[in-house]
Amino acid sequence: MADHKAFIEVKHLKEYFNITTGMFRSRPLKAVDDVSFEIKKGETLGLVGESGCGKTTVGRTMLHLYKPTGGEIWYNGHRVKTAAEIKAFRKKATMVFQDPYSSLNPRMTVSDIIGEPLDVHRLCAGKKERQERILELMDYVGLNSEHAARYAHEFSGGQRQRIGIARALAVNPDFIVCDEPVSALDVSIQAQVINMFDELQEKLGLTYLFIAHDLLVVRHISDRIAVMYLGKMVELADAGEIYDHPLHPYSQSLLSAVPVPDPKVARANKRIVLTGDIPSPLNAPSGCPFRTRCRYATPECAESMPEFKEVSKGHFVACHHVAEAN
Repeated sequence: MADHKAFIEVKHLKEYFNITTGMFRSRPLKAVDDVSFEIKKGETLGLVGESGCGKTTVGRTMLHLYKPTGGEIWYNGHRVKTAAEIKAFRKKATMVFQDPYSSLNPRMTVSDIIGEPLDVHRLCAGKKERQERILELMDYVGLNSEHAARYAHEFSGGQRQRIGIARALAVNPDFIVCDEPVSALDVSIQAQVINMFDELQEKLGLTYLFIAHDLLVVRHISDRIAVMYLGKMVELADAGEIYDHPLHPYSQSLLSAVPVPDPKVARANKRIVLTGDIPSPLNAPSGCPFRTRCRYATPECAESMPEFKEVSKGHFVACHHVAEAN
Protein backbone atom coordinates (compact mmCIF):
# COMPACT_ATOMS: atom_id res chain seq x y z
CA MET A 1 0.00 0.00 0.00
CA ALA A 2 1.07 3.60 -0.52
CA ASP A 3 3.35 5.31 1.97
CA HIS A 4 3.01 9.00 2.78
CA LYS A 5 6.10 10.47 1.16
CA ALA A 6 5.77 11.84 -2.37
CA PHE A 7 7.38 9.43 -4.84
CA ILE A 8 6.55 11.35 -8.04
CA GLU A 9 6.02 15.12 -7.86
CA VAL A 10 4.79 17.35 -10.65
CA LYS A 11 5.14 21.09 -9.96
CA HIS A 12 3.49 23.76 -12.16
CA LEU A 13 3.77 21.60 -15.29
CA LYS A 14 3.09 23.39 -18.59
CA GLU A 15 3.00 21.99 -22.10
CA TYR A 16 2.24 24.47 -24.89
CA PHE A 17 2.22 23.59 -28.59
CA ASN A 18 2.74 26.33 -31.16
CA ILE A 19 -0.08 26.16 -33.70
CA THR A 20 0.21 28.00 -37.01
CA THR A 21 -2.85 30.22 -37.46
CA GLY A 22 -1.88 32.02 -40.66
CA MET A 23 1.03 33.33 -42.68
CA PHE A 24 3.98 33.64 -40.24
CA ARG A 25 1.55 33.65 -37.30
CA SER A 26 1.28 31.11 -34.54
CA ARG A 27 -0.41 30.85 -31.16
CA PRO A 28 0.29 28.62 -28.18
CA LEU A 29 -2.19 25.81 -27.57
CA LYS A 30 -2.09 25.35 -23.80
CA ALA A 31 -2.59 21.57 -23.57
CA VAL A 32 -1.39 21.50 -19.95
CA ASP A 33 -1.40 24.75 -18.01
CA ASP A 34 0.12 24.92 -14.53
CA VAL A 35 -0.72 21.43 -13.22
CA SER A 36 0.69 20.26 -9.87
CA PHE A 37 0.19 16.97 -8.01
CA GLU A 38 2.12 14.20 -6.29
CA ILE A 39 1.86 10.42 -6.23
CA LYS A 40 2.91 8.34 -3.24
CA LYS A 41 4.88 5.11 -3.63
CA GLY A 42 2.63 2.13 -4.31
CA GLU A 43 -0.37 4.36 -5.03
CA THR A 44 -2.62 4.63 -8.08
CA LEU A 45 -3.64 8.16 -9.01
CA GLY A 46 -6.54 8.23 -11.47
CA LEU A 47 -6.60 11.16 -13.91
CA VAL A 48 -9.99 11.84 -15.53
CA GLY A 49 -11.66 14.40 -17.75
CA GLU A 50 -13.35 14.57 -21.13
CA SER A 51 -11.45 14.11 -24.41
CA GLY A 52 -9.00 16.90 -25.19
CA CYS A 53 -8.56 18.10 -21.59
CA GLY A 54 -4.81 17.30 -21.54
CA LYS A 55 -4.72 14.00 -19.60
CA THR A 56 -2.51 12.12 -22.05
CA THR A 57 -0.25 15.15 -22.52
CA VAL A 58 0.37 15.20 -18.74
CA GLY A 59 1.49 11.55 -18.82
CA ARG A 60 3.70 11.97 -21.89
CA THR A 61 5.27 15.19 -20.62
CA MET A 62 6.06 13.57 -17.26
CA LEU A 63 8.13 10.95 -19.09
CA HIS A 64 9.72 13.67 -21.30
CA LEU A 65 8.18 12.21 -24.47
CA TYR A 66 7.27 15.87 -24.93
CA LYS A 67 9.74 18.48 -23.71
CA PRO A 68 7.96 20.41 -20.90
CA THR A 69 7.32 24.08 -21.67
CA GLY A 70 7.62 24.83 -17.96
CA GLY A 71 7.48 23.24 -14.52
CA GLU A 72 9.39 20.48 -12.75
CA ILE A 73 9.15 16.70 -12.48
CA TRP A 74 10.64 15.09 -9.35
CA TYR A 75 11.28 11.37 -8.88
CA ASN A 76 12.11 9.95 -5.47
CA GLY A 77 13.27 13.33 -4.18
CA HIS A 78 15.44 14.19 -7.22
CA ARG A 79 14.53 16.58 -10.03
CA VAL A 80 14.51 15.04 -13.52
CA LYS A 81 16.02 17.64 -15.84
CA THR A 82 19.28 16.80 -17.63
CA ALA A 83 19.60 14.25 -20.46
CA ALA A 84 21.37 11.80 -18.11
CA GLU A 85 18.63 12.18 -15.47
CA ILE A 86 15.90 11.65 -18.09
CA LYS A 87 17.63 8.47 -19.33
CA ALA A 88 17.96 7.14 -15.76
CA PHE A 89 14.31 8.05 -15.05
CA ARG A 90 13.13 6.17 -18.14
CA LYS A 91 14.66 2.98 -16.73
CA LYS A 92 12.31 3.39 -13.77
CA ALA A 93 9.27 4.94 -15.47
CA THR A 94 7.46 3.52 -18.51
CA MET A 95 4.14 3.86 -20.32
CA VAL A 96 1.32 1.58 -21.46
CA PHE A 97 -0.30 3.18 -24.50
CA GLN A 98 -3.98 3.50 -25.29
CA ASP A 99 -4.14 1.70 -28.62
CA PRO A 100 -2.79 -1.86 -28.59
CA TYR A 101 -3.11 -1.92 -32.40
CA SER A 102 -0.81 0.98 -33.29
CA SER A 103 1.63 0.86 -30.36
CA LEU A 104 3.17 -2.50 -31.39
CA ASN A 105 5.51 -2.87 -34.38
CA PRO A 106 3.80 -5.24 -36.89
CA ARG A 107 7.19 -6.41 -38.26
CA MET A 108 8.48 -7.63 -34.88
CA THR A 109 7.70 -10.86 -33.09
CA VAL A 110 6.29 -10.74 -29.57
CA SER A 111 9.70 -11.82 -28.26
CA ASP A 112 11.43 -8.88 -30.00
CA ILE A 113 8.77 -6.35 -28.92
CA ILE A 114 9.14 -7.31 -25.25
CA GLY A 115 12.92 -7.64 -25.56
CA GLU A 116 13.47 -4.23 -27.17
CA PRO A 117 13.70 -2.27 -23.86
CA LEU A 118 16.13 -4.93 -22.56
CA ASP A 119 18.35 -4.27 -25.60
CA VAL A 120 18.06 -0.46 -25.46
CA HIS A 121 19.05 -0.30 -21.78
CA ARG A 122 21.47 -3.28 -22.03
CA LEU A 123 19.81 -5.12 -19.16
CA CYS A 124 20.75 -8.68 -20.14
CA ALA A 125 24.23 -10.20 -20.27
CA GLY A 126 23.52 -12.70 -23.05
CA LYS A 127 20.88 -14.26 -25.31
CA LYS A 128 19.96 -16.95 -22.78
CA GLU A 129 19.32 -14.43 -19.98
CA ARG A 130 17.35 -12.22 -22.41
CA GLN A 131 15.13 -15.13 -23.49
CA GLU A 132 14.51 -16.20 -19.87
CA ARG A 133 13.54 -12.63 -18.94
CA ILE A 134 11.14 -12.37 -21.93
CA LEU A 135 9.41 -15.63 -20.95
CA GLU A 136 9.19 -14.44 -17.33
CA LEU A 137 7.53 -11.18 -18.45
CA MET A 138 5.09 -13.07 -20.68
CA ASP A 139 4.18 -15.28 -17.73
CA TYR A 140 3.50 -12.15 -15.60
CA VAL A 141 0.83 -10.98 -18.06
CA GLY A 142 -0.74 -14.36 -18.79
CA LEU A 143 0.83 -15.14 -22.20
CA ASN A 144 2.16 -18.59 -23.13
CA SER A 145 5.75 -19.22 -24.18
CA GLU A 146 4.57 -20.43 -27.63
CA HIS A 147 3.24 -16.91 -28.28
CA ALA A 148 6.84 -15.57 -28.35
CA ALA A 149 7.51 -16.31 -32.04
CA ARG A 150 4.20 -14.90 -33.30
CA TYR A 151 3.41 -11.39 -34.58
CA ALA A 152 1.14 -8.78 -32.97
CA HIS A 153 -1.55 -8.97 -35.71
CA GLU A 154 -2.19 -12.62 -34.78
CA PHE A 155 -3.55 -11.60 -31.35
CA SER A 156 -6.81 -10.15 -30.05
CA GLY A 157 -6.96 -6.61 -28.61
CA GLY A 158 -6.74 -7.85 -25.01
CA GLN A 159 -3.71 -10.03 -25.77
CA ARG A 160 -2.01 -7.15 -27.60
CA GLN A 161 -2.48 -4.93 -24.58
CA ARG A 162 -0.89 -7.67 -22.44
CA ILE A 163 2.11 -7.62 -24.82
CA GLY A 164 2.29 -3.82 -24.33
CA ILE A 165 2.17 -4.26 -20.55
CA ALA A 166 4.93 -6.91 -20.65
CA ARG A 167 7.06 -4.48 -22.70
CA ALA A 168 6.45 -1.75 -20.09
CA LEU A 169 7.52 -4.14 -17.31
CA ALA A 170 10.75 -5.17 -19.10
CA VAL A 171 12.93 -2.48 -17.50
CA ASN A 172 11.66 -3.45 -14.03
CA PRO A 173 10.02 -0.03 -13.49
CA ASP A 174 8.76 1.57 -10.28
CA PHE A 175 6.28 3.88 -12.02
CA ILE A 176 3.97 3.28 -15.01
CA VAL A 177 1.82 5.82 -16.84
CA CYS A 178 -1.25 3.89 -18.01
CA ASP A 179 -2.78 5.96 -20.83
CA GLU A 180 -6.38 4.75 -21.19
CA PRO A 181 -5.07 1.16 -21.37
CA VAL A 182 -8.52 -0.47 -21.51
CA SER A 183 -10.59 2.01 -23.55
CA ALA A 184 -10.00 0.12 -26.83
CA LEU A 185 -11.00 -3.25 -25.31
CA ASP A 186 -14.31 -5.10 -24.85
CA VAL A 187 -15.90 -4.69 -21.42
CA SER A 188 -15.28 -8.33 -20.40
CA ILE A 189 -11.60 -8.01 -21.36
CA GLN A 190 -11.35 -4.63 -19.57
CA ALA A 191 -12.10 -6.32 -16.24
CA GLN A 192 -9.36 -8.93 -16.79
CA VAL A 193 -6.76 -6.29 -17.69
CA ILE A 194 -7.72 -4.04 -14.74
CA ASN A 195 -7.43 -6.99 -12.35
CA MET A 196 -4.05 -7.80 -13.86
CA PHE A 197 -2.87 -4.22 -13.18
CA ASP A 198 -3.96 -4.69 -9.54
CA GLU A 199 -2.12 -8.02 -9.22
CA LEU A 200 1.06 -6.63 -10.79
CA GLN A 201 0.98 -3.65 -8.44
CA GLU A 202 0.71 -5.99 -5.46
CA LYS A 203 3.42 -8.35 -6.75
CA LEU A 204 5.97 -5.82 -8.06
CA GLY A 205 5.26 -2.78 -5.84
CA LEU A 206 4.32 -0.54 -8.77
CA THR A 207 3.06 3.05 -8.70
CA TYR A 208 0.56 4.10 -11.38
CA LEU A 209 -0.78 7.23 -13.01
CA PHE A 210 -3.96 5.79 -14.50
CA ILE A 211 -5.44 8.01 -17.23
CA ALA A 212 -9.03 7.27 -18.29
CA HIS A 213 -12.37 8.80 -19.11
CA ASP A 214 -14.42 5.86 -17.79
CA LEU A 215 -15.18 6.86 -14.21
CA LEU A 216 -16.23 3.37 -13.10
CA VAL A 217 -12.88 1.91 -14.23
CA VAL A 218 -11.01 4.71 -12.45
CA ARG A 219 -12.94 4.21 -9.23
CA HIS A 220 -12.16 0.50 -9.24
CA ILE A 221 -8.39 0.89 -9.54
CA SER A 222 -7.52 4.31 -8.03
CA ASP A 223 -6.58 5.34 -4.50
CA ARG A 224 -7.01 9.03 -5.36
CA ILE A 225 -8.60 10.75 -8.35
CA ALA A 226 -7.66 14.02 -10.08
CA VAL A 227 -10.11 15.77 -12.43
CA MET A 228 -8.86 17.88 -15.35
CA TYR A 229 -10.66 20.40 -17.52
CA LEU A 230 -9.12 22.25 -20.46
CA GLY A 231 -5.50 21.87 -19.35
CA LYS A 232 -6.16 22.74 -15.69
CA MET A 233 -6.58 20.52 -12.66
CA VAL A 234 -9.90 21.37 -10.99
CA GLU A 235 -10.23 18.76 -8.21
CA LEU A 236 -8.14 16.12 -6.42
CA ALA A 237 -9.19 13.84 -3.54
CA ASP A 238 -9.44 10.23 -2.36
CA ALA A 239 -11.47 8.08 -4.78
CA GLY A 240 -14.34 7.53 -2.33
CA GLU A 241 -14.41 11.21 -1.36
CA ILE A 242 -14.66 12.39 -4.98
CA TYR A 243 -17.49 9.96 -5.68
CA ASP A 244 -19.45 10.75 -2.52
CA HIS A 245 -18.71 14.49 -2.22
CA PRO A 246 -17.58 16.07 -5.50
CA LEU A 247 -17.09 19.79 -4.83
CA HIS A 248 -16.30 21.27 -8.25
CA PRO A 249 -19.33 21.85 -10.54
CA TYR A 250 -17.52 20.03 -13.37
CA SER A 251 -16.81 16.96 -11.21
CA GLN A 252 -20.45 16.96 -10.09
CA SER A 253 -21.61 16.95 -13.71
CA LEU A 254 -19.15 14.17 -14.70
CA LEU A 255 -20.25 11.94 -11.83
CA SER A 256 -23.96 12.53 -12.44
CA ALA A 257 -23.46 10.91 -15.86
CA VAL A 258 -22.04 7.63 -14.45
CA PRO A 259 -24.61 4.83 -15.04
CA VAL A 260 -25.98 3.18 -11.88
CA PRO A 261 -27.05 -0.50 -12.11
CA ASP A 262 -29.99 -0.01 -9.68
CA PRO A 263 -32.99 1.45 -11.60
CA LYS A 264 -34.54 3.02 -8.45
CA VAL A 265 -31.31 4.83 -7.57
CA ALA A 266 -30.81 5.79 -11.23
CA ARG A 267 -34.28 7.39 -11.39
CA ALA A 268 -33.66 9.34 -8.18
CA ASN A 269 -30.31 10.65 -9.45
CA LYS A 270 -30.44 14.09 -10.99
CA ARG A 271 -28.37 14.29 -14.17
CA ILE A 272 -26.46 17.59 -14.38
CA VAL A 273 -26.36 18.43 -18.09
CA LEU A 274 -23.74 20.97 -19.14
CA THR A 275 -24.77 23.60 -21.65
CA GLY A 276 -22.47 24.87 -24.37
CA ASP A 277 -19.47 23.27 -26.04
CA ILE A 278 -15.97 22.87 -24.66
CA PRO A 279 -14.02 26.00 -25.58
CA SER A 280 -10.95 25.48 -27.76
CA PRO A 281 -7.66 25.34 -25.82
CA LEU A 282 -6.37 27.74 -28.51
CA ASN A 283 -8.92 30.28 -27.36
CA ALA A 284 -9.55 29.39 -23.71
CA PRO A 285 -11.77 31.67 -21.59
CA SER A 286 -10.10 34.12 -19.23
CA GLY A 287 -10.07 33.26 -15.54
CA CYS A 288 -11.66 29.89 -14.76
CA PRO A 289 -11.76 27.75 -17.94
CA PHE A 290 -15.05 26.13 -16.87
CA ARG A 291 -16.97 29.39 -16.37
CA THR A 292 -18.60 29.36 -19.84
CA ARG A 293 -20.48 26.15 -18.92
CA CYS A 294 -20.91 26.67 -15.17
CA ARG A 295 -24.22 27.34 -13.40
CA TYR A 296 -22.50 29.28 -10.64
CA ALA A 297 -20.29 31.55 -12.80
CA THR A 298 -20.03 35.24 -11.81
CA PRO A 299 -17.90 38.13 -13.17
CA GLU A 300 -15.24 37.16 -10.59
CA CYS A 301 -14.74 33.84 -12.44
CA ALA A 302 -13.79 35.73 -15.63
CA GLU A 303 -11.26 37.90 -13.81
CA SER A 304 -9.05 35.29 -12.14
CA MET A 305 -8.29 31.59 -12.19
CA PRO A 306 -9.34 30.23 -8.78
CA GLU A 307 -6.50 28.95 -6.62
CA PHE A 308 -6.12 25.15 -6.42
CA LYS A 309 -6.43 24.86 -2.64
CA GLU A 310 -7.08 22.30 0.06
CA VAL A 311 -10.63 22.75 1.39
CA SER A 312 -10.61 19.70 3.66
CA LYS A 313 -7.89 17.15 4.49
CA GLY A 314 -6.53 15.82 1.19
CA HIS A 315 -9.36 17.37 -0.86
CA PHE A 316 -8.17 20.07 -3.27
CA VAL A 317 -10.43 22.12 -5.52
CA ALA A 318 -10.09 25.16 -7.81
CA CYS A 319 -13.40 27.04 -7.63
CA HIS A 320 -14.48 30.52 -6.48
CA HIS A 321 -17.92 29.20 -5.52
CA VAL A 322 -17.36 25.93 -3.66
CA ALA A 323 -19.90 26.95 -0.98
CA GLU A 324 -22.68 27.73 -3.50
CA ALA A 325 -22.05 24.55 -5.48
CA ASN A 326 -22.48 22.34 -2.42
